[in-house]
Amino acid sequence: MAKKGRLRVFLGAAPGVGKTYAMLEEGHRLQSEEHDVAIGFVEPHGRRDTIALIGDLEVTPRAQLNHRGSTFDEMDLEAVLQRQPEVALIDELAHTNVPGSRHDKRWQDVELILEAGIDVLTTLNIQHLESLNDVIYDITGVTQRETIPDEMVRRANQIELVDLTQEGITERMAAGKIYPPERIDAALANYFRPGNLDALRELALSWTADRVDEALARYREIHGIAELWETKERVVVAIAGAPGGDTLIRRAARMAMRARAELAGVFIRPTHGLAAEDPPELAEQKDLLEQLGGRYYEVVGDDVGVALLAFAKGENATQLVVGASRRSRLEEWLQGSPIDKIIRESGALDVHIISYEGPRRPRSRRRAHVGASISLRRQLIAWVMALGGLPLLTWLLLSIGTDLALHNILLIYLVAALIIAAIGGIWPAVAAAVAGFLMANWFFTPPVRTWTIADPANLFSLVSFVIVAVTVGILVGMSTRRSTEAHKARAQAEALAAMASQTHPVFGVAAEGLIHSIREAFALRAAAIRRRTDEGWETLARAGEEYLSTPDQATESIELTDDTVLVLRDGKLTADDRRVLRAFAAQIRKAVEREALEAEAKRAEAMVETDRLRTALLGAVSHDLRTPLATIKASVTSLLETGVAWSPEQTHAFLTTIRDEAERLNRLVGQLLDASRVQTGGVHVFFQEVSLEQVVNAALAGLGPVAEQVDVEVAEDLPQVQTDPTLIERVIANLVENAVRWSPPGTPVTVSAGLVSGRIDLRITDRGPGIPHDRRDEMFQPFQRLSDTQPREGVGLGLAISRGFLDAMGNELLIEDTPGGGTSMVIGLKPARAAQTNDDVRPLPKAIDDR
Repeated sequence: MAKKGRLRVFLGAAPGVGKTYAMLEEGHRLQSEEHDVAIGFVEPHGRRDTIALIGDLEVTPRAQLNHRGSTFDEMDLEAVLQRQPEVALIDELAHTNVPGSRHDKRWQDVELILEAGIDVLTTLNIQHLESLNDVIYDITGVTQRETIPDEMVRRANQIELVDLTQEGITERMAAGKIYPPERIDAALANYFRPGNLDALRELALSWTADRVDEALARYREIHGIAELWETKERVVVAIAGAPGGDTLIRRAARMAMRARAELAGVFIRPTHGLAAEDPPELAEQKDLLEQLGGRYYEVVGDDVGVALLAFAKGENATQLVVGASRRSRLEEWLQGSPIDKIIRESGALDVHIISYEGPRRPRSRRRAHVGASISLRRQLIAWVMALGGLPLLTWLLLSIGTDLALHNILLIYLVAALIIAAIGGIWPAVAAAVAGFLMANWFFTPPVRTWTIADPANLFSLVSFVIVAVTVGILVGMSTRRSTEAHKARAQAEALAAMASQTHPVFGVAAEGLIHSIREAFALRAAAIRRRTDEGWETLARAGEEYLSTPDQATESIELTDDTVLVLRDGKLTADDRRVLRAFAAQIRKAVEREALEAEAKRAEAMVETDRLRTALLGAVSHDLRTPLATIKASVTSLLETGVAWSPEQTHAFLTTIRDEAERLNRLVGQLLDASRVQTGGVHVFFQEVSLEQVVNAALAGLGPVAEQVDVEVAEDLPQVQTDPTLIERVIANLVENAVRWSPPGTPVTVSAGLVSGRIDLRITDRGPGIPHDRRDEMFQPFQRLSDTQPREGVGLGLAISRGFLDAMGNELLIEDTPGGGTSMVIGLKPARAAQTNDDVRPLPKAIDDR
């Protein structure tokens, strides 16, 4: 099996930086070193310098492929494999091959060439990387349809960045070395704007630098190199969320700025604290770090020192900044000092210990809330059982009167203590154990009804009982509390997961589900999301038995935005509950803000659409309306000319021109009025039972000479259709006129109809060039033409108005390819027997346009 070839990629930030030129220069260099070099495919784009540089390099013949009546040049994969050069030069790695090629993408061809043992030199622009597609769109506003998986480029043996400044690209563009003169102004005003070029260049440099870091990390891993290599300064700062930590972060940021280093902050979260509340200052310190240009990380680990060092070494950091210990001497002696461990095991890593002002963090008060996770109702039941149930149990044992041994009595009391622990937790269980000890001593230990214990064995049994009862009670109580906490945490996690999976968790049916989840997770009587309006408070979502009309009726409220509040009633919330509830509130707040942004975006989009329509309308008025007016004016001026004696034939010709242009003007104005009605939803639909043949004939009659180019194939025996005859006539007229305009001269347009699956399909078929699938939606945008070669007639509203009228009548307008070439417009009409209601009024959609 042949050894796999090596891949070398010449990466550029934008077209025109010189990737192909650099690849060809490298090809000449390799050829001069007596390597077998051949060009698989080079696209010079008409650039004279690139064409001249090909020189004596062997060029593999290209494949000729036909697609939709046109011939395209593509790389001949079989010819390259058969030629078997040592090195193949293949331009434009992300190129999409013409249909009919062996692979869809050129990079797939390159993979096959590499498998054949051929080294490949290729070119690629940064915008074609799949992972950067959305970033490129944000920068340039252009969606890249030709993309390549990042993994393909990452596997390259060598990536060479072909860099050129924004000024250099602009100079090359102005000199005509990138695009021909007629495209320069448009390119500089759009994709090649200075800001775009700078952003693309930074993106290319950053992406290439990341690949260098990956290669360095792989090399160190393969060769077992553990010590740090200071290839680039990186500063890591330990974040604890303690008061005064902002001083530490600012000091680390200054160090990074002086060293021109990257800054990263890391918070070590202990495994036992995954569900604990975050330190109060952590969120503020995280925001400060990001404002200063740093990146925030969280690492889980119980040993702070080990976790910090592992993170710093994993990031190949050169400096580690930690705060001076806030522990007391006793705590350091008992628990050890993370700083001492960091210093001992840091190796080549520079460690900075920064002293800063700030109080010691208060010790955790978690133990003060033992049992707080168990509901008050269960605790009350347990206390009642301990204080009332045990005396009742003692009375029953005395009433039975059987001679039970002391150890059996103690086992009965132990079972009771376990039951109480399972219900109420630790403290009722301890009380039950002590009470059982006292009652067993008083009533069942000889001598009875005294606190004296005569037999040492009985003393041992009683002491053993109380120790076992207290211990087991504590364990069962802790298990009960943790089970309750786990159940509660699960409910909260499920609610958070459900909220995270919803696109808009605040509004609609999803909002009700969210509020119900909050109420159940926190055992609330009622919960609601309220929004302040001019008229009062509006309910966005609610759950529970009570209706909270205002926030004042709630026992607790959380402000989401300036006018939106989450209100809760009668919930016993712990500190952990409040932390989770803040997570809910943060998600709801983001959703409310997103909804406001979306509403603002829709308003902005509507304004942009209005401006576009206004601009298009002005363009139509300035040309399509002025043209017939100018013709009419010229004809009238000629007729009024007193110095010329016009013959009757000439006068008739002038009058005919005036009539034709007036009819044309009337049609244009009518289309503009129809478009206005479509936009405002002011079209009324009046359904009638009509003959389709009559409707088609009436529509063609209004087209004048255009109707002579139409063949009608509508059977007389077709069922009548339920439609608005006036609107459907105008739809047919628009579609037929459009089809005739696109059909080759002498080729008629066919209008046919047939009954298909319970509906009548009316087809308007032409033999024109057809419509690409990816542009069919564009046809229905206002004032659009899909080709500049189309005769400039009309204002580009025919198809759009047709779609709007058909939508209003509840009919479909489909676009199909005509076998043999062309387009078929298919109108789906309802037979009269499937009629719904008469005099139906429907609003029309916003989209209107002509091909």
